[in-house]
Amino acid sequence: MKVFRGFNHPGVSQACALTIGNFDGVHRGHQAMLALLKGEAQQRGVPSCAMTFEPHPRDYFAAATHKPELAPARIGTLRDKLTDLAQCGVDQTVVLPFDARLAALSPQAFIDDVLVKGLGAKYVLVGDDFRFGFKRAGDYAMLDAAGVAQGFDVARMNSYEVHGLRVSSSAVRDALSEGRMDDAARLLGRPYRISGHVVHGRKLGRELGFRTLNLRFSHWKPAASGIFVVLVHGLDAVPLAGVANLGIRPSLDPNDVNGGRVLLETHCLDWPQRLGAEGAYGKIIRVELLHKLHGELKYDGLDALQKGIARDCDDARAYLASPHAQTHRQTTRDRI
Repeated sequence: MKVFRGFNHPGVSQACALTIGNFDGVHRGHQAMLALLKGEAQQRGVPSCAMTFEPHPRDYFAAATHKPELAPARIGTLRDKLTDLAQCGVDQTVVLPFDARLAALSPQAFIDDVLVKGLGAKYVLVGDDFRFGFKRAGDYAMLDAAGVAQGFDVARMNSYEVHGLRVSSSAVRDALSEGRMDDAARLLGRPYRISGHVVHGRKLGRELGFRTLNLRFSHWKPAASGIFVVLVHGLDAVPLAGVANLGIRPSLDPNDVNGGRVLLETHCLDWPQRLGAEGAYGKIIRVELLHKLHGELKYDGLDALQKGIARDCDDARAYLASPHAQTHRQTTRDRI
């Protein structure tokens, strides 16, 4: 999949079948839409294209109005979004910077400058709640009328449901915030996961006897937080079981090397000796969050923190030995 920041690049296809959205989580509703897009692109002999935004438009308006509470919790990072879009078979993704200029574009200017001149859209597929342009004034009826006048097809996809529940990024966020990891997996069509490069931390885990793999979550407001039972992919031939903390680590000094950043810190219950002490740094790994043990806790001192981590490891081993977890791990092996 080709990825472009904006559409003013020589490599951007001159014509495409296009869908537009934030695609946070790339859940089963998104996946169904992208499958439909691929078919329509093939019929027209043009590449399929997903256009998304960074930052999320609601992030932009939250910052612009100094109301951080308006920003949505983020399901995935841009890296994970692009990986998931590629796995869905999208030919090209255009990441459009959402800034003051884009926010001020009228709906007609968005159609003229972005969809027609910028991307050469021959087919545009949107969700049933799609709005666009300044103050979200553009709607499906306007887009459809523009398509008739300017020579591109327009279609919309109704809500996608699983067992009567509408699949949406909001539903995924709710499940993650409440620790309902099985529900999140049903909505996503896969376990919730976070990927990235393993980065250096304070090395406190070594002192406590619990070496960790640290991934930065590149948004200040993750949809999930707390302590989780996890599987780590990308370090060994089989997934490695572990326990992980996703959040801001309230028991540690905020001035440490990763202070102020959201981290996913994962301790593998059985560390492969062949990797050695430094063998994971710089590698890209994927961590699946299977089961939430509890929220983040603030411990009174390192001794209490060490005992707390030990309890979490015991609880993770107990969960992984349960029939539910055994079934999940077999499903994961079959998927690899």
